[in-house]
Parts: sequence; structure tokens; C-alpha cells
Amino acid sequence: MPHQIALTDHIRRYIDLREEEIAPLLSYFKPLIIKRKTNILEEGKICKTNYFIASGCLRMFFVNRKGAEQITQLAIEGWWLSDYMSLSRQTPSSFYIQAVENCRLMALDQSSEKALLKAFPGMEHYFRVVMQQAYAAAQMRIRYLYDFSREELYRHFSMQFPEFLQRIPQYMLASFLGFTPEYLSEIRKKEAESR
Repeated sequence: MPHQIALTDHIRRYIDLREEEIAPLLSYFKPLIIKRKTNILEEGKICKTNYFIASGCLRMFFVNRKGAEQITQLAIEGWWLSDYMSLSRQTPSSFYIQAVENCRLMALDQSSEKALLKAFPGMEHYFRVVMQQAYAAAQMRIRYLYDFSREELYRHFSMQFPEFLQRIPQYMLASFLGFTPEYLSEIRKKEAESR
């Protein structure tokens, strides 16, 4: 199945995995097919699962005091997404996680993760490296939000992650970057005119 192949390939980037280990390791994960606009986590619910995206795109967002959705994370193929605060503490989530596109996911719940790490200690290294990379990206995103002008932020994002520009609706991109959709339209118009 494409779910398992994508996850296996991703794991092999970080740790050695023998052929005979693949099927037993994958048995701890649950393959999911999620339709576009499906919520896999809702605010107020306890997050019980970490999701690897084999294909598709997920978004994490909250609804602010004005009733508008504010996207805090976007995730595509080869990325993991979860509400790690809710997952680790088993407290109600402050976020929603929703499929932006039809998705193929590999889901790993907490009890399965504990059993997986006991059976395959090398996976500790895998998850540590993946989390370090995600945390480093979050740190840089915060810096960019403080340091870049809005136009610089958009240009930087479009150069680093061009695939998102084609895949997610403009209003979602604007929410993720902290813009209004109208302001994002102005930036795109200026860019088009300057070419």
C-alpha cells in the first residue's frame, strides 16, 4: 500500500531498517484514508494520535475570538502532525486538524507508540530527529514573523514551499501567514506586475 511505502521510505532516511523488520514495524500503525474537509481532531477533544502524511495535506487551526480560523500549521507528504501538547498531556486540544485535500495517513496512537519504541528502540532516534527538525522550523517561522515585512514573509514562504501555493486555497495561505486574503491578493498582484 502507498501509505506503508511512504512511511518506510521516510523512516529509512534516518535509521537503518532491515527488510524483515518492515512488516512488524508497520503493524503498529493504522492506515487511514481521509476525505477533504474531514476533521481528525476537534477543539475540546483529547488528541490520541500522531499522523504521518503519506499523501495529501492537513492543516491545524484554531478559531479566534472574532470567530475566524487561524491556521498555525500546514503539513504535506513526509510530514507528521498532531497536537503534541494535548497528545503528551492527554488534555483537551485547543486546535482542529482538518484534511485540506484527500489524504492517506499512517496513524500512531499513544499505546501503539509505546509498544513500537519498546520493540524497535531505533525508532526513538527517528522520532527525535523528526521532532528536532519540526521544532527548528517552528523557531524559524516565529523569527520570520517578527523579522520580515509581510511581503518578505510571503516571498520567503513561496520560495521555500512553492508546492503550497498551488495546493491550498488563497484564504488558507493568508490565514497561515497572518494576512487577510485581500492583502495576499495585493502582494500577488504586485509580484505579477514586477515580473
